[in-house]
Amino acid sequence: MKKWLWLAVAVLIALLAYVAAGPFLTVRAIREAVKTGDTVKLEKQVDFPALRSSFKAQLADHLAREAGAHVDDGPLATFGIGLANTLMATAIDGLITPTGISAMMEGRRVWERANNEPFSSDGENGKDDDPGEQRPQVLKNPEYDFESLSRFTATVADQKGRPVVFVFSRSGLNWKLSEILLPK
Repeated sequence: MKKWLWLAVAVLIALLAYVAAGPFLTVRAIREAVKTGDTVKLEKQVDFPALRSSFKAQLADHLAREAGAHVDDGPLATFGIGLANTLMATAIDGLITPTGISAMMEGRRVWERANNEPFSSDGENGKDDDPGEQRPQVLKNPEYDFESLSRFTATVADQKGRPVVFVFSRSGLNWKLSEILLPK
């Protein structure tokens, strides 16, 4: 009887260790997928529908805050905001793809990543860069935080030093990138 109890405890500890290590394994898998350009592996690590929904909500909020009091100016302003939200949602659907996320994590533009152009630290197409220059590390020097048993964050600074928060959510034993909180 004691033998079975110890075995059950050992299995439970191993399961808890695997769940706790899960987000770190996901971050590592995302880094590898971006580094090698493997969009199939990246797709397995990212919840794209949740990520698109999150981006749409964040950008709609930003648009509403920027529009501010102008929305009350009349029906034309309201129509303009509605049109902008629709166009933004369409653009997000096209950009939040494995290629788009890879580019974002590398600090590149989506079209540079799609065309497999060399990385450029100055945002240009890489013509003046040292050919031996390496791409920046994906999720470089993150600050990790378990916010709950099902939510984990990795916070990194963008080019201007503002925090960008990568949110990982657990479903069962698996973790996936589900949200990217952009600086405000």
